[in-house]
Amino acid sequence: MIAPRKLKIFAISFLLSLPINIVRAGEPAAYEMPRTQVLAIEDAANDRQYELYIKLPDGYSESTDKQYPVVYTTDAKWHLDMLSGATEYLMSDSILVGISWQTNLGADEEHHSRFRDYTTFQVDNQELQSQYNFGQANKHLAFIRDDVIPLVASKFRAEPNERTYFGYSLGGAFGAYVLFAEPDLFQNYILGSPAFSAKSATQIDQAEAQLAPQQLADVNVFVSIGELEESEMEITEEFVSVLNRRNGNGLVVTGLEIIEDSDHGTAFPATTLRGIKWLAQARSYESSGH
Repeated sequence: MIAPRKLKIFAISFLLSLPINIVRAGEPAAYEMPRTQVLAIEDAANDRQYELYIKLPDGYSESTDKQYPVVYTTDAKWHLDMLSGATEYLMSDSILVGISWQTNLGADEEHHSRFRDYTTFQVDNQELQSQYNFGQANKHLAFIRDDVIPLVASKFRAEPNERTYFGYSLGGAFGAYVLFAEPDLFQNYILGSPAFSAKSATQIDQAEAQLAPQQLADVNVFVSIGELEESEMEITEEFVSVLNRRNGNGLVVTGLEIIEDSDHGTAFPATTLRGIKWLAQARSYESSGH
């Protein structure tokens, strides 16, 4: 018979030899979305660190010659889950790229970078301006154009002529800025409840007036807003009317999709589903030869 002291020493030695994950079997494991990865990326021009959340379609590793459409989104932590579910059922052959907020800020401040990165002008309130540094959308656009898209193209089989931008709220307003500032950067735009202001409307008019007649050719735009967003409704309708000036010159605008019984927060899920459904239908229409 093994002595009790020797038995105790043996038991302790055995437990110490087990893998940590077995010893800690009672601890909950973090869920990881299938076929996803995180890539660190630097905005070297501005000394800012970001991450790209990449989700690849099912069968990507087997179809080694196939190129895939890419859906890019800002506010990645808020959007990627919903976009993943929508594309899984409505456009399963797409690559998703979520662009994070700046990561080399304090944990409580990283989302502050969205106010800086997605806005086109400074605010009059100097305390807020000092805290959030509004008005650097041009720098963030350059980062996406010069760093993000080339990195994705170098690492994944991305179809260069099938890029979609998805943005909501401030991300939607940033998408409108991108549409006029870099007309060829994306072929499709899904802009949900854009957080415009009176100054935004003036900038949109000025930006559109500076474009040549064919500069928005072959671009598709989906715009949505919650039915209860009454204070934002007029300016969003004005934005769509600006786009409609170019309808028929290659630009395709869906009109304004009203999300029933929804405010700025609750319109997001329906915007995602309807926007991705619209995108899938637009791709099918174009691939049919129309």
